[in-house]
Amino acid sequence: MAEIENRPSNFIRQIIDKDLQSGLHSSVSTRFPPEPNGYLHIGHAKSICLNFGIAQDYQGTCNLRFDDTNPEKEDMDFVNSIKEDVSWLGFTWQGEARYSSNYFDQLYMFARELIEKGLAYVDFSSQETVRALRGTLKEPGQNSPYRDTSIEENLAHFEKMRAGDYKEGECSLRAKIDMSSSFMCMRDPVIYRVKFAHHHQTGDKWCIYPMYDFTHCISDAIEGITHSLCTLEFQDNRRLYDWVIENISIDCTPRQYEFSRLNLEYTVLSKRKLIQLVDDKHVDGWDDPRMPTIAGIRRRGYTPSSVREFCLRIGVTKMDNLVEMSMLEACIREEMNVSAPRRMAVLEPLRVVIENYPEDQVEWLDAINHPMDDSMGTRKVPFTKELFIEREDFKESANKKFKRLVLEKEVRLRNAYFLKANSCDKDDKGEITTVYCTYDADTLGKDPEDGRKAKGVIHWVSASEGKPAEIRLYDRLFTVPNPAGEDEFTATINPESLIIKQGIVEPSLADAPVASAFQFERTGYFCVDKDSTSENLVFNRTVGLRDTWAKQNQS
Repeated sequence: MAEIENRPSNFIRQIIDKDLQSGLHSSVSTRFPPEPNGYLHIGHAKSICLNFGIAQDYQGTCNLRFDDTNPEKEDMDFVNSIKEDVSWLGFTWQGEARYSSNYFDQLYMFARELIEKGLAYVDFSSQETVRALRGTLKEPGQNSPYRDTSIEENLAHFEKMRAGDYKEGECSLRAKIDMSSSFMCMRDPVIYRVKFAHHHQTGDKWCIYPMYDFTHCISDAIEGITHSLCTLEFQDNRRLYDWVIENISIDCTPRQYEFSRLNLEYTVLSKRKLIQLVDDKHVDGWDDPRMPTIAGIRRRGYTPSSVREFCLRIGVTKMDNLVEMSMLEACIREEMNVSAPRRMAVLEPLRVVIENYPEDQVEWLDAINHPMDDSMGTRKVPFTKELFIEREDFKESANKKFKRLVLEKEVRLRNAYFLKANSCDKDDKGEITTVYCTYDADTLGKDPEDGRKAKGVIHWVSASEGKPAEIRLYDRLFTVPNPAGEDEFTATINPESLIIKQGIVEPSLADAPVASAFQFERTGYFCVDKDSTSENLVFNRTVGLRDTWAKQNQS
């Protein structure tokens, strides 16, 4: 119990504590019920951490159940990706993964039970008519002309629906509740529709499929779920959830509780909008590192622990708000600052020739892997006559605020020597192509005896020993904090959300495994992309060394 007490409380945990103390429940059972019609996103991560986290903390169980009631939009690729995402976040579901389709036979019998009780009827009205008769928020609905069909006729019609005797859209099964209810979801909602579609689990067994609101609550009851946690858009639907459970013959009576969904700056978390981004090729698939999908942020270099920490920090409330992207970035930045070994990489190479260094010599220098963690040890980096430095690290002349290489001035090369710039070459456009320097051979690991001070420290990579690399600089996908609020959200896509540099990295990175993470000194945190090979190294920027977005975009 001490472990639970150390966690930040929230209104859901308070409800669970009360239920356990009162004896209403002796244990806790939750579930995570995604639809397999797309990849999970960071908003789902919040729900995953909540449902599985509560089950862990209270020594209960959490089921993974796929809400697979719409076969036309579902795919096994989505099923497998969801399983991978939940496992990657560090959670294990109870037993085998479940599917709502596991319960289709029982759901069908419960629908028959509602018909037999006079609480459901087959409606042959068109979708347009059903919509027109439903009314508005200010006006009550009107009864369907089929609402008072006899129980016997409704049973016969429902059986014909199941047998495939009616076409899609020709009829539907509706619950008979209250057409004058102030809650639209209670105005005789459709609970079954005809759909001739092959199902990834049940094949062609069914040509009628239950609706989510009918399926979800019964699936919870069948599985013995004690606390059914969902986001606030289902708050009104709780009345339908309770109505179905109260009117069928089932022993378990789960309760639904709603919390606010995650809204994150500079991205969209609507599955419809994410599908549009993928289908219209604004991004390179569901796992594009600019996408807010779990697959995308994983590929970008985020870790399970950083995502869990983010979900812990934003908390669980009933208030909708727009969470700053910097909160998510801070979680991975803080973690990588401690865990990521340091490496040197040059993103925009500028050639440096050390005129007083031996022509063919390769000197392997010691470099520490982490300045705050001696246990990470050291590595060898090659030092040669020709190096590459960052183009922005050299100027012919500069004021005192520029702490890098300037003609006739000295800097310290990271893990190496003092370097003095003497002259430079330029091309026909005036661009600097080569900087000619001299080094002080007596300054390896120490300052000059005459007390000279270097203007600053810059990183470098050997020109002959370094490895070419494609370096993908990912940034926020949109230019406005709330793109979902725009008339056309794709019009606000950030044209600089991906910038590709052809850089060079130290040779120790040549064999780095996919997904391994590093701090490129003075540049940011990067990980090895899945596209990377020994012949073509590819690194993704996870996050910068500090949050510069707000400063750059202040106006």
